[in-house]
Amino acid sequence: MGSLRRVLIGALLLAALSFASRPSLAQTPSPLAAWQYSVGEVLTPLGGPVPEWRFTFGGGVNVQPFYDGSKRYRIEPSFVVDIRYRELLFLSDGEGLGINLIHGTNYRAGVALGYDLGRDHHLQERLAGLGNVAVAPEGKIFGEYFLAPVVISADLRKGFGGHNGVIGDLGAYVPIPVAPGLYVFTGPSVTVANERYLQAYFGVTPTQAANSGFPVFTPHGGFVRTGWGVTTAYQWTEHWWLEAQGAVQYLLGDAGRSPITEDRAEMTVGANVLYRF
Repeated sequence: MGSLRRVLIGALLLAALSFASRPSLAQTPSPLAAWQYSVGEVLTPLGGPVPEWRFTFGGGVNVQPFYDGSKRYRIEPSFVVDIRYRELLFLSDGEGLGINLIHGTNYRAGVALGYDLGRDHHLQERLAGLGNVAVAPEGKIFGEYFLAPVVISADLRKGFGGHNGVIGDLGAYVPIPVAPGLYVFTGPSVTVANERYLQAYFGVTPTQAANSGFPVFTPHGGFVRTGWGVTTAYQWTEHWWLEAQGAVQYLLGDAGRSPITEDRAEMTVGANVLYRF
């Protein structure tokens, strides 16, 4: 059993070292597991000296719910921008603008300014009368730690405008080498939020009830969702990568009980073509 464990950990470290030759794959925010927005980034130092600059650009397509709790889905384009300076600074569509305040060969932690896309009541007739949740910046603190064979990820975000709430994620994933140049990352996540966040996305005020026909609903803070994500990356050439990701999630607590929610179970899938230099 000990020998088998050493072989498994060795294979996972090989995947980490191979994957570390490229920057993390950022995604336009969607119902993915939170760790999928920075998958593999904490593994980068395992590959040796980190380049001074790393650039990744690309695009593709996503399929995701119209809004949290929707049973209907939409297809939309995705755009990838990921720029990193050493192990210090980054600008990423998935992680925002941030700095790694501490970092090492198997960990990193820092702060970032990201964004929340809000919710447009024009997306679906069902949202009529609820008003919008405005697009707004989010301050974030985050941390990642590679404890072979698992990467543990956590973050805490505060909205400034928009939902004005606090939301946090805890997740973990395992890097799996499938074939030369092909890597799979998979693992669970759980999300919690305070009452203000849940009120913005799942609550119904008396005014909204009068305008929409939904009953008044005042959610309490707590668990929002749990889910499982999978990200696959394939190195096509030295600079070109193909990437696909998917996730399933299940709304918990008052998020699942909200009258706005049509279906507690949701999923998202997407694919991108990436160029790194």
